[in-house]
Amino acid sequence: MTTTTTETSPAVFVPPAVLEALGLPDLHGLDEDRASGRACVWEGERLTIETAVDLGEQLAPTNSASVIGQRWFPRACHKHLAQRAHDTLFTHCPSCEDCAEPADCEVGRALYRLLREHRR
Repeated sequence: MTTTTTETSPAVFVPPAVLEALGLPDLHGLDEDRASGRACVWEGERLTIETAVDLGEQLAPTNSASVIGQRWFPRACHKHLAQRAHDTLFTHCPSCEDCAEPADCEVGRALYRLLREHRR
């Protein structure tokens, strides 16, 4: 199970489809700080307990020959998670039939929730 937590909110389940839509970078191309969760997985700024959002344990995909099956623990800052959720929401919804009825689309709802919870 993948969860996202913040200091001010309880753990929130982030479905794998949402993480896929957000587009986590390829583990192979990340420096050690970003791959280990010490820095934002997208922009690379250093994280603290207050600024980090846990994106859950991930397993490197089978198409990354040098890191097949390697477990990694990406984290993001609130700012870039909210921005990524915003950008993804606006690219996802126009092409998603389920988003015509927002209650029907788990990905759209989760992206909207991430945007609202992490914008500052």
